[in-house]
Amino acid sequence: GYVEWAFAKRNKMSHTQLKNKDGVFLQPDDENFKAAAANAEWSKTPGFGVVLTDMSGKAAWPITGASYILMHKTQADAVKGKEVLKFFDWAYKNGGAAAAELDYVPMPPSVVTQVQGAWKAQLKDTSGKAVY
Repeated sequence: GYVEWAFAKRNKMSHTQLKNKDGVFLQPDDENFKAAAANAEWSKTPGFGVVLTDMSGKAAWPITGASYILMHKTQADAVKGKEVLKFFDWAYKNGGAAAAELDYVPMPPSVVTQVQGAWKAQLKDTSGKAVY
């Protein structure tokens, strides 16, 4: 079976090298996870739903994933929608250290900027006013 890196690392489980798309054998580590995320074409994927499996790049770990949230483009309750976005904005700005402590990596800053731009452009209240 397969478990996530954070679980394997914390429980001192054995792990393996994997051959990535570029033919390089790698150990799992934060830099290789970051490389996979950095090499993705986030802006070309609708809703940022990038699958990070087998990304190109000599340092890209071949089994990497991102977590996502789904929000309605039209927020029936704009106040709640704004509060949700404030939370995620806070998490992007302040959550990197907590993510690292849990053996996860934060999103690349360029992706965060793109996501926040999408919030501004796409998430509206029922009158069409931007929520973020």
